[in-house]
Amino acid sequence: MERGKEKRALGTQELTNQQIITILSDGIFPNIEEEINLTRELKRTYKLRIDTFRVTVSNVAGRLWAVFEKVPGKEEVEWEEKNEIDRYLKVLVEKKGSDLHITPGEPPIIRVDGDLVRLTDFPSFTPEDTERMLFGIMEERYKKEFAEHHETDFSYEIKGVARFRVNVYMERRGMGGAFRFIPYKVVTADDLKLPAAVRNLCYLTKGLVLVTGPTGSGKSTTLCALIDLINSTRHDHILTIEDPIEFIHENKKCLVTQREVGTHTKSFARALRAALREDPDVVLIGEMRDLETVKIALETAETGHLVFATLHTTTAATTVDRIIDQFPQGEQEQIRTMLASELKAVISQTLCKRKGGGRVAAMEILIVTPAVSNLIREGKTYQIPSIIQTQRQLGMISMHDALMELVRKGIIEPEEAYLRAPDKSTMYEMLTSAGYSVKLSR
Repeated sequence: MERGKEKRALGTQELTNQQIITILSDGIFPNIEEEINLTRELKRTYKLRIDTFRVTVSNVAGRLWAVFEKVPGKEEVEWEEKNEIDRYLKVLVEKKGSDLHITPGEPPIIRVDGDLVRLTDFPSFTPEDTERMLFGIMEERYKKEFAEHHETDFSYEIKGVARFRVNVYMERRGMGGAFRFIPYKVVTADDLKLPAAVRNLCYLTKGLVLVTGPTGSGKSTTLCALIDLINSTRHDHILTIEDPIEFIHENKKCLVTQREVGTHTKSFARALRAALREDPDVVLIGEMRDLETVKIALETAETGHLVFATLHTTTAATTVDRIIDQFPQGEQEQIRTMLASELKAVISQTLCKRKGGGRVAAMEILIVTPAVSNLIREGKTYQIPSIIQTQRQLGMISMHDALMELVRKGIIEPEEAYLRAPDKSTMYEMLTSAGYSVKLSR
């Protein structure tokens, strides 16, 4: 096609494959960042008046890939992004953030060291933008689930960069998405500097170990380190049931089988029932979401398996009460007895801002001794904090003491310890008694 005809054709709504090739060959492609930029580059390069031409990278992405092999000098063009969202996720990784939020009416928002940061270099999204971008990375089964329930969970990967846990949902302004960063590298116990009391849980042969904390407190990362330690030191079969699969564990000394709810099994409960026929030694449950899953998890531990699971509770004592209180009154005594027998430890954690940047976990550790088992069996869980205080030699530590240790070591500020404490008045008294000034206005 002659260049004059090519120029005239660009003023229309449609682009042929040959026209796309011409645009790429002329060097516009590396400059494309968003819809308005493409229009501007076409105007500048071809000296055209383009008033109605509208196109986005995502709209022509499939066609670009189809004709990319025909582009002269294509070996010099570096295609780094499959779609628009990849660009924002790479910014997230570069800035060492933990989460990306895509929501109508806002630019991309990332969470760095616990704080939300708006990426104001990018324009705010319209509802049409978020719908186009999010549907663009969803497989058909997740689109169907979203259409039925208005929310869905799945994993997403940028090859060579990272994996992400994704939740897509509907809200009053339209379709939104939250992306949680999951590094390729499996996090180890050494990386997290896990205390001996926590590492020793990996040598149990049966029972239930719970890792608890609010959303975004690092539960999955701690579980990853524990599973990796087992994988590195034992010769067992590890079965993980997750929604979605987060860290990928390659076989080391163990055989590791990872199943994803919605992809490899219909539900946590169904996978747990099947687990007993799959010869596991260690079972990881991504989240105990319902009564059936909790009950089967306890039964799995009862039948001689080591079970790791997570809950959204903030302290060891409240974890035990939360599990029991979920059940109908007529079943609570049975669950209490099972917990007293099978619960081996509770790790309750929260993430704190580290001085100088980054975050660090503060961990409350409860080791279930015979004395703790009796308290659970007798319904005296309110006495568990006292046991934790008096059994430091076993590796137990309360959340307040864990926060205080981080302050004493100069890892976090006193104000951060105060903000993360389950009981603010207790934490304030501990800090001021130790001579620390707490600026409550922060």
